[in-house]
Amino acid sequence: MKLLIGYKGGKMGQDLLDLAIHRAQPYSGEVIVITSLPGSEKTTGEEIAKAEKTLAKAGKYLAEKGIKNQTHFLVRGNPPGEDIVNFALENNVDEILIGVKSRSKVGKLIFGSTAQFVILKAHCPVTSVK
Repeated sequence: MKLLIGYKGGKMGQDLLDLAIHRAQPYSGEVIVITSLPGSEKTTGEEIAKAEKTLAKAGKYLAEKGIKNQTHFLVRGNPPGEDIVNFALENNVDEILIGVKSRSKVGKLIFGSTAQFVILKAHCPVTSVK
């Protein structure tokens, strides 16, 4: 079993890691943790450093729990939802775990919804964590 987490860190990120551990352990599964940033002038050096640091912590946490894992920092020029869906397909992922946050309808219209995109476009099951 191969699980993919769309990861930003924080409390929700920790919840996603714990869920992945719970799902992966019985099957000796692998967890892939990815963070996606758009790149070019839209991404600062500070954002890159923070993303690399949080990914390293996530990988270490999973390894300490005995979970085989990979971490990937994606800067492909795509929106995060598109990166998650494409990466999952490219790596034959069995399930995607993603965090969701409540937004108003206007907020979704203006900013879009990464989780909504992943849920609608993924080739595999998607589990969302609130």
